[in-house]
Amino acid sequence: MDFEAKKFKELSLDQLYELLQLRSQVFVVEQTCYYQDIDDKDRDPQALHVLGYHKGILVAYLRILPQGISYPDHQSIGRVVTSDVMRGRGAGHQLLAHGIELCVAQNPSIGIKISAQEHLQKYYGHHRFVTVSEVYLEDDINHVAMIRLADD
Repeated sequence: MDFEAKKFKELSLDQLYELLQLRSQVFVVEQTCYYQDIDDKDRDPQALHVLGYHKGILVAYLRILPQGISYPDHQSIGRVVTSDVMRGRGAGHQLLAHGIELCVAQNPSIGIKISAQEHLQKYYGHHRFVTVSEVYLEDDINHVAMIRLADD
């Protein structure tokens, strides 16, 4: 998989359309979860949009937000998504590993916090995320807070 990381204003119109289409397809249609996916965090000047391409087609995406946007003491990774055609092929692990590398490169002294769907704890745990909360509902889906400590 080939990755590109861009700030909001660096995204082409086609890239923006494709990433929003992928997020909507998975988070709204597949998961039948009706919520406001598009938020002002996408446009934050420090937000980083990570796009994963396979043979020129967008198949994976995540968003990195700096400390202070979602969490006061952590940077965050969110909107982690892979297309259905890439699931079970390691694309999600490649995507997350790349996102973590970018977070560490930007700010190695600050950990990463995520709001993970409960059933994905093992997936995130594979990348050194540890569950730090009880289960809570977010958009009618069970979630847990998870943290990956800063590298020493």
